[in-house]
Amino acid sequence: MNYKQLPKIDLHCHLDGSVRPETILELAAQQDIVLPSSDVNVIRDMMIAPETCPNLIEYLKRFDLPLSVMQTEEALERIAFEVYEDAALENVKYMEVRFGPLLHREKGLTIEQIIGAVVRGMKRAETTHGIKGNIILSLLRHMPTDEIKDVLDAGAEFLGKGVAAFDLAGGEELGFCERFIPSAQYAKEKGFHVTIHAGEQGEGQNVYDAITMLGAERVGHGIHIATHEQAFALVHAKQVALETCPSSNVQTKAVENMQVHPIEDFRRRGIPVTINTDNRTVSNTTMTKEVQIVIEQFNLSEEDYLHIYHNSVNAAFTDKETKEQLLAV
Repeated sequence: MNYKQLPKIDLHCHLDGSVRPETILELAAQQDIVLPSSDVNVIRDMMIAPETCPNLIEYLKRFDLPLSVMQTEEALERIAFEVYEDAALENVKYMEVRFGPLLHREKGLTIEQIIGAVVRGMKRAETTHGIKGNIILSLLRHMPTDEIKDVLDAGAEFLGKGVAAFDLAGGEELGFCERFIPSAQYAKEKGFHVTIHAGEQGEGQNVYDAITMLGAERVGHGIHIATHEQAFALVHAKQVALETCPSSNVQTKAVENMQVHPIEDFRRRGIPVTINTDNRTVSNTTMTKEVQIVIEQFNLSEEDYLHIYHNSVNAAFTDKETKEQLLAV
């Protein structure tokens, strides 16, 4: 099977976790930012989380370096373009990239400027490479909730023009959903789709809550419904797609190793699973690599893989015309 030539869709990819190390060096030089090293290999090593990461918190520390250079419109536009370009060159047909606008204000950018720059980068890649895409606005669970409305108001101006959804990300505690009910409700009223990071770190109850309390149409990761009967039943009944990220799940110790990853068990039992990168740089991965890992680990046929691809098409936060194009490949 030619893994690179297979059509692919990535529904769960973080912008700040997918920056080229070479770009970090160039942007730092342009912005007079002093980095720990000028050696691209050292920078790359600092950005990649080890396979022995003890937990999600340690994994998330790898985002500090890229965020330091992602504080100008030019940098954000360039990085968004490059993430989509890298994906397009490995036959990713459609991609949803998520990022937290509130993390990019250190040099005075407005939320509108931040979102606009990322959308421009994506649109340029669409024109240049033929890939299709949308942006997801992530809010971090550990940050104050009083600015979420500002992000949603600014993002609403881009709905249907490059922005598609609202997301909650960051460290996961049991029971986090309740305090975000007003935010999710406001997002839906504005016209945002909703996807929530949940069930990544051992808490299947959070998946149940994300769907019932926050109206999640998709769930980021969601793998710990494997040990939560109610959540599994709800995901199955509502056919809520899971944005699984195999390599990342092993790195953050969400699963012990790939052999015990539940993606294939879920697929066989009728859960709409999808394959995604999470963070191309931090997880040192590509969609080609993720697809190959899953196909080879679970001995999937091309037909099995295309079933997963179709799950991704069906779950994508895009219009009917784009979905028809994606199904026609």
